[in-house]
Amino acid sequence: MKNAQRIMALPPAREEESVMIENEIIIETSEGQLDAFICYPEEGGPFPAIVLYMDAPGIREELRDMARRIGTAGYYVILPNLYYRWGREGAYGFELSQIRIKDEEREKMFGLMNAATTEKIVDDTRAILTFLDSDPNANSDAIGCVGYCMSGKYVVQVGATYPDRFKAIASYYGVGIQTEDKQSPHLSAHLIKGELYLAFAEEDEYVPPSLLKSIPEEMDKSGVNYRMEIYPGTGHGFAFPERAAYVKPAAERHWERMLALFDRNLKC
Repeated sequence: MKNAQRIMALPPAREEESVMIENEIIIETSEGQLDAFICYPEEGGPFPAIVLYMDAPGIREELRDMARRIGTAGYYVILPNLYYRWGREGAYGFELSQIRIKDEEREKMFGLMNAATTEKIVDDTRAILTFLDSDPNANSDAIGCVGYCMSGKYVVQVGATYPDRFKAIASYYGVGIQTEDKQSPHLSAHLIKGELYLAFAEEDEYVPPSLLKSIPEEMDKSGVNYRMEIYPGTGHGFAFPERAAYVKPAAERHWERMLALFDRNLKC
């Protein structure tokens, strides 16, 4: 079955807004049909492509808005539903308020997060790259990616697995980048050819101080072109405006760092 997409009708843009094209698409993978949100400017393409890997709560309007912000900077953005194996986006995008107060929702979310293994996401990324190659609105010679939370390990691994495709890779408060597992993503970092940016919160229960010390040591050994920063006065989730952990100055700094990374590697 060929890739299918449904074009959404958009309201007229106000004069001060950038006009964006937004589509909901289906991508055939080796394990089923991956649904994804894409957006890009109306004029001036093809555009460098960015894969936005979701955090544990899954696809929601907050993430679509973040995709749109990247898109307005002149990028084609694809936001895949990494939980598609267990249901469509509507079934597995968690309400943040419900996760905070309902143990069963939190347990379900962590169950899905653990089921979405790095190996599965790397395989899905192959299909995503094939889709980008087929869309004339995307410049698939200039691809970057960004991941948050659980997707930190994904972006490091896809950068290593597809080193000739990903030229810019960003991770924000990523978990699982360095573990004791023999397949830990940090062990493949030496294969990355693109520029890697790693950002962490100062206080993060999922990334303890010992990892904040050892990750740069391991990256130095790998020889990868990287930069790592720790954002002071922040906790896990600081870039998300709907999170209790949101810190606006840090969130704006995260946008500045990300877009600068993409611009210098994908728009040259």
